[in-house]
Amino acid sequence: MLIDLLFRLRNAKIPVSITEYLAMLDGLDKEVASYSVENFYHFSRLCLIKDERHYDRFDKVFGEYVAGLHDLFDEIIGDIPEEWLRKEAERLFSEQEKKDIEALGGLDEIMETLRKRLEEQKERHQGGSKWIGTGGTSAFGAYGYNPAGVRIGQKTGRQGRGVKVWDKREYKNLDDERELGTRNFKVALRKLRRFAREGAMDQFDIDSTIDATARNAGLLDIKMVAERRNAIKLLLLFDVGGSMDYHVTVCEELFSAARSEFKHLEYFYFHNFIYEKLWRDNRRRHTETISTYEFIRTYSADYRVIIIGDATMSPYEIMTPGGSVEHWNEEAGSIWISRVLEKFPHAAWLNPEPAAYWSRVPSVKLAQEIMQQRMYGLTVDGIGRAVDGLKLKH
Repeated sequence: MLIDLLFRLRNAKIPVSITEYLAMLDGLDKEVASYSVENFYHFSRLCLIKDERHYDRFDKVFGEYVAGLHDLFDEIIGDIPEEWLRKEAERLFSEQEKKDIEALGGLDEIMETLRKRLEEQKERHQGGSKWIGTGGTSAFGAYGYNPAGVRIGQKTGRQGRGVKVWDKREYKNLDDERELGTRNFKVALRKLRRFAREGAMDQFDIDSTIDATARNAGLLDIKMVAERRNAIKLLLLFDVGGSMDYHVTVCEELFSAARSEFKHLEYFYFHNFIYEKLWRDNRRRHTETISTYEFIRTYSADYRVIIIGDATMSPYEIMTPGGSVEHWNEEAGSIWISRVLEKFPHAAWLNPEPAAYWSRVPSVKLAQEIMQQRMYGLTVDGIGRAVDGLKLKH
């Protein structure tokens, strides 16, 4: 029976190995998840999912896998008279009353109790704590309150306490087919980390202290170390204005995530393509700029460079002197970006436009060629592959 879950996960392109599947079976055999569907959900996700970006797809597959419970539930509530669920009054509960109300337990126990109530109940109830009805503290019915129950006859949720946690899909924004938010950027960028000890020796080192104390015949010998910091250096180059106005939000999210993850971070702006000048403040882009030559000389070659832009423009803006739409550029943009890449070999381009769109735009194809195919989309998978290419080669 459970082999179907494995096949469903693999069909959804979630990497699940036989070893992980057997580990789950072994845990179930030892009753680690007891006999609760909710416990089985958490235990199976723990055993089978290695990367949190797959949580959302797992929830979808799990929901389909246990759909038989939904079918059974639909069959059950089809026998409940409509008048039992009629809303005549909606009771408001105090916080103390809510604390005094106990949940029945897992989904299996709730469904079994519901079956018993259906066998026993003969008439409509309102405001009670046991029967199927409205406005009470029973686990079954509508417009009442219970920490964990079955909503019947109520069009929308009110308390946000649904039992089936996989249907909540709290990790839905982590799917690698979705655009990234700030949290998702942080998760992806954390792959680009190389820690080093920096600063004063002000951190207590437990392992070294234990080892030194043991070697010192039991006399306490405290050892301190410097704080571990991310030693990777990062340069962000943002395209601003024009068609990039549609992508301001996602660029802000990337910038916010990067600032929290990297101590050594510098950023600059450009418009459409890199030419002889960059700037730090868009409000003073025409008066306070930095020469691209100075930019290249200022930062060491061990910086990683991430260019963020849609690369959507006229091909002349890349390949021709004077092609810029804002000023007369003496040299083509392709020459300037080649100089940047020569100084900073660990570079990648992140494009917020869908990858399916790239092949239809000549300027995007040109940018891909100049970047030696190191252009990636702003998805979890795309930024993950970009980060892999930016790591140090040992």
